[in-house]
Amino acid sequence: MNIHESQTKCVECGRCCQNSRELEVHKRSHSGERPFECAVCSKRFTQLGNLYRHCRMHVSARPYGCHLCNKAFTQSTHLHRHTRVVHAGLRPYSCAQCNRTFSLPHHLRRHEAKHSNERPYKCSLCDKGFFSSDCLKMHVRIHTGYKPHICSACGKGFSQSCELSMHKLRVHSNRRPYHCPYCGKLFLRSAELDRHVCIHTGAKPHSCRHCSSRFMWSHQLKRHLLKSHDEGTWFTCQVCAKKFWRALELRWHSARHEGVKLYVCCECPKRFYTGRDLKRHHQKVHLDVKRFGCGLCGSPYKTKRSVLHHFSRCTNRLR
Repeated sequence: MNIHESQTKCVECGRCCQNSRELEVHKRSHSGERPFECAVCSKRFTQLGNLYRHCRMHVSARPYGCHLCNKAFTQSTHLHRHTRVVHAGLRPYSCAQCNRTFSLPHHLRRHEAKHSNERPYKCSLCDKGFFSSDCLKMHVRIHTGYKPHICSACGKGFSQSCELSMHKLRVHSNRRPYHCPYCGKLFLRSAELDRHVCIHTGAKPHSCRHCSSRFMWSHQLKRHLLKSHDEGTWFTCQVCAKKFWRALELRWHSARHEGVKLYVCCECPKRFYTGRDLKRHHQKVHLDVKRFGCGLCGSPYKTKRSVLHHFSRCTNRLR
């Protein structure tokens, strides 16, 4: 080893850096030091450049524009990935089990973990497991109430950027490009329109391979296969032996056996066993936005449960 390598080599992991400045930044990954703090949300970073990129999220600055479709991005890497995937169609990473392809290697690794059901990233507060560290970080925000994504129009905070984007479209935008040919109702996404149209047509595209039963939604078919034909895996509670057709429902159920309400509402002192209960409470009590509408009469409701209850009564009136 020459003198230059000894001066730029990390003593913790042996990594050789190009210069002393790069070595100094690298050492922060071991020490946990984050000297650069965001003035808006107090999030901290190891490098100044990362802080600059993060700040664009708060001011909605998107300096990198695609010359093919005019879509803009906060980072040049996001633009490069968009061009490669959307316009060039490059997805070189393929799953060996299901042949699904991905544009980035870490997307493939996260997908492969789902095949093995491996969840190596555990929450220290509720022991829930996740496929990736990013999913764990977003989950922890439920416990802490941390909402770094701020709406520039109304100041409302969100824990995930996708929630902020959907909020802007639903609350502050009139853009609804997909309309129902039967009742004229408008939708943000084509998938929402497809689900809605089934209400008018009565279409049941999901059929059982064991009997003549057909279903409107895929989760209804999955539940039918398990309950009627014993195809699939039951999830059993270790405390009371109650069975569930989804692992998620078992986790919700098990939280009540533990008796610890880890999920705290950020707007009132109420606490809840599961994130689902917290979300339902927040939508029903603290939100004025009525996100769900009846597909037949258009009546708006705050929660999905309310609109489903109304829809059954609305259908009976029309018969």
